[in-house]
Amino acid sequence: MDEPAIIAAAQKGDVQAFNRLVFEYQSIAYNVAYRIVGDRDAAADACQDAFFSAFKNIRQFRGGSFKAWLLRIATNTCYDQLRLKKRRPADSLDDLLEDPDHSLIMSDPAPQPEHHALRHELEGAIMSGLQSLPEDQRITLVLTDVEGLSYLEVADITRVSVGTVKSRLSRGRAKLRDYLLACGELLPAHYRPKDDSAHESSPDTNEPRSVL
Repeated sequence: MDEPAIIAAAQKGDVQAFNRLVFEYQSIAYNVAYRIVGDRDAAADACQDAFFSAFKNIRQFRGGSFKAWLLRIATNTCYDQLRLKKRRPADSLDDLLEDPDHSLIMSDPAPQPEHHALRHELEGAIMSGLQSLPEDQRITLVLTDVEGLSYLEVADITRVSVGTVKSRLSRGRAKLRDYLLACGELLPAHYRPKDDSAHESSPDTNEPRSVL
C-alpha cells in the first residue's frame, strides 16, 4: 500500500482512499480501545468516533507516522469516554508473561486444547487487573506490551517524553503483577502462585514468587 499517496488523496476529500486507511488500521484501533475502556460496544463506539474525527481533521496531518497520529486520536477518544461515563470497566484481555521482561505475551508450553482454555480463563483475570490501573499507565501498557509499539511511538501518541513512557510502563507492570498476585483466585490454577510450602525459603522472605 502506497500510504503517503492514499493519505494525500484522503486529504483531498477522497472517501474511498480514507476507507482504505480505515481498513488498514481498524483492527489495531479497536484492540487498543477495547483494552483501554474494557467493553466491546464502548470500544466500537470509540473507534467510530476516532475515525470520524480523523476524517474531519486529516488535512491537519503533516507527515510522520500516520498510525501514531491515528492512535493518538483513538486514545484521546477513550480518555474522553472514560471521563464522561466515570465508570470502572469490565473484564477480559489477552496475555501476560510474568517473567522479568513483563511482556504481555503469554508463553505457555501447555498442549492444545488445554492451552486455549487456560488462555481464555486468564484473559478475564488480566483485563480485570489492567482496568485497575490509572489511565495513563493502562494506555502505556496497552500500546507497548500488547500492541508492541516502541517507546518513541508511545511517546508520540501520548504526547509525553520517552522517560515518562518508561516510568509509566514500569509502574504499571509492577501494579498489574501485584494485582494478579494479590487476587490469585482470579487466575486459572495453572498460573497461581505456588504455595509457600512448595518452597524451601522461610515464611519471612521478601523474595517475589512466580505467577506460574
